[in-house]
Amino acid sequence: MDPIKNILKKFDDKKITSEEAEELLKKNLSESLSYATIDHSRTYFKNFPEIIYADQKTNEQVIDLATKIYEQSSKVMVTKASKEKLIYLKENFSKNISINQEAGMAFACKEKINLQDHKVLVICAGTTDIPIAEEAIFTLKCLGIDSEKLYDVGIAGLSRVIHNLDIIRSARIIITVAGMEGALPSVISGLTPSPVIAVPTSIGYGSSINGLSALLTMLNSCSPGIGVVNIDNGFGAGFLAWSFINSFNHAQ
Repeated sequence: MDPIKNILKKFDDKKITSEEAEELLKKNLSESLSYATIDHSRTYFKNFPEIIYADQKTNEQVIDLATKIYEQSSKVMVTKASKEKLIYLKENFSKNISINQEAGMAFACKEKINLQDHKVLVICAGTTDIPIAEEAIFTLKCLGIDSEKLYDVGIAGLSRVIHNLDIIRSARIIITVAGMEGALPSVISGLTPSPVIAVPTSIGYGSSINGLSALLTMLNSCSPGIGVVNIDNGFGAGFLAWSFINSFNHAQ
């Protein structure tokens, strides 16, 4: 049962007092720590608990946050974690935690995740973009969405895109990951009516300015139907694709 509904039911059944109910509700909405305030209400607004962004956090902070979110929500996701943090999680957290070192992510869930095929395709321009593409794929998997992937199909060799046109045009949602000049999303969007989520990466030479060049290219695309997330934000792209799918399902 939903934790908040369970509290209200206990109060309605006169098993707890109004003061006890108030304290339990406060704890279920947020939890204050010395270094963070956990937003437990995120589950009710986003259908998923608060995500832990591990970069710049200590190993102990990541474990502490993960434990509290997991206890409250029965699942927890960690992003942008170093290899060291992932090993620490594997050794010190729940035995059912899944680790993806290439994506820099970890996920644990008390229930089995059954993957559903919603025709999501993840395309990356170059081999060096794969970690960000893997971040999107792992995010989708944790959210119960299976996906297909095409790697190293950048537009410098346009034949690689043309060769995969059938796969591209059969997808309902496409996530494109590219650094350098960042033109891949415009090309893909021009070949399919499906929505394209563009992810710029920080891959490139000096004037790419750590992904800013790719970001600006994607934002200035003349092809309609493209949504752009922040630089190296594979997680955001995967979560947005999942949100699209939920919206589709609610509309039916």
